[in-house]
Amino acid sequence: MGKYFGTDGIRGVAFKKLDAGLAFKLGQGLIHAMDISEIIIGYDTRESSPVLAYMIAAGALSEGAKVKFAGVCSTPMVAHYAKEHEMIGVMVTASHNPYTDNGIKVFNKGYKTTEQEEAILETFIDVPKYTIKPFGNFEFADDFESTYLKIYDQLDIRKSTFKIAYDSANGANYQIAKKLFDRYAKDSIQIGNEPNGLNINLNCGSTHMDSIQNFVKENNLDVGFSFDGDGDRLLVCDSERIYDGDEIIYIIATYLKKKGQLSKNHVVLTKMSNPGILKALKEKGITYSLTDVGDKYVSLELTNNEYIIGGENSGHIIMRHLLHSGDGLLVAMVLLGIMAEEKKTIAELRSDIVLFPYELINIKNVDKSILNTQIMKDFLVYTKELLGEDSLLLVRPSGTESLIRVTVSHQNQQIMKQTLLSIVSKIESLGSENHA
Repeated sequence: MGKYFGTDGIRGVAFKKLDAGLAFKLGQGLIHAMDISEIIIGYDTRESSPVLAYMIAAGALSEGAKVKFAGVCSTPMVAHYAKEHEMIGVMVTASHNPYTDNGIKVFNKGYKTTEQEEAILETFIDVPKYTIKPFGNFEFADDFESTYLKIYDQLDIRKSTFKIAYDSANGANYQIAKKLFDRYAKDSIQIGNEPNGLNINLNCGSTHMDSIQNFVKENNLDVGFSFDGDGDRLLVCDSERIYDGDEIIYIIATYLKKKGQLSKNHVVLTKMSNPGILKALKEKGITYSLTDVGDKYVSLELTNNEYIIGGENSGHIIMRHLLHSGDGLLVAMVLLGIMAEEKKTIAELRSDIVLFPYELINIKNVDKSILNTQIMKDFLVYTKELLGEDSLLLVRPSGTESLIRVTVSHQNQQIMKQTLLSIVSKIESLGSENHA
């Protein structure tokens, strides 16, 4: 990670770490980092987003760039437009964070920036350029929405008769989501669709699934779809339970395999995936690869091997044969189409999955460097061998806090608990020895 760029762009408290000056200077650096003179800019519904977006535009214009404005839209819409028109894409959003935060995601022809490109942008932020070239051109992108909707025009999505609700998190996709749900499920009900600049992700959206699930229960509905603030993630629920990204991938992948459309009969998941999902995939004749956590790792694995579907259990799912980046709304429409064609509920479509007991704990105030010691490495290798093949063991340091995250999953809950306790005990023992 760089000085300003993290794993998913720049993020921070709006008008503090991430202020108008930083946005302007980043805008100045865009055409220099990517050697492209055309830029599309979109933003979410936070009160700080329009100012930051216009300051990015001003910086880019001062360097002679041609800037198009998309207004309020989802992150995948910006990524898609940038790819289709081979231009720079910029999205002002802090995704699932509260409204007090904001962020900037940058795309080079639709793909996330490289470390080299980010280093150039960071140089412009640290060393401002005060000479201004003749101003570039600014206009609204009149074809922005129609370019995105062409994705759906080429799909044969059957209209749904299920009773549906969807939660737009008072966020970036609340307008386009209504258009598409009205097209394919006209009687569906939208909540989280009254953004006021302060309520994005506030007790709604995919980080607060109780909101949509309670609505589904109270109104006796079949299914609820919930998105995050910038629209690139999806989680699903019915009145009984919540279905995560891995379960959604399983449903879509098994459908594609049945249709002979699953490239190489393979999906991409992360090391956080429940072993029960992996076992169910194997039983369907579908192989998988497991990446580090982060959509950029999933995307890289998909692209390098020409696989077509993958994602994270958080709900960030990429269907590369349709769109090169994650899009919760597109996944929701595909899922709706499968439900309509198969005449099955979400619960019925994933009924072959038996999830294993799964637990994640954080060990706080511990020296993270102990994970690099040979004694700890040997202990974890030995522990993993004891757990066996159909299990999950992931021990990783936090990137921002003084803690170590331990995740264990096993078919036998008692074994899972015992393993967790032994790892915690080992880490605390080594941590106290190092401290001494």
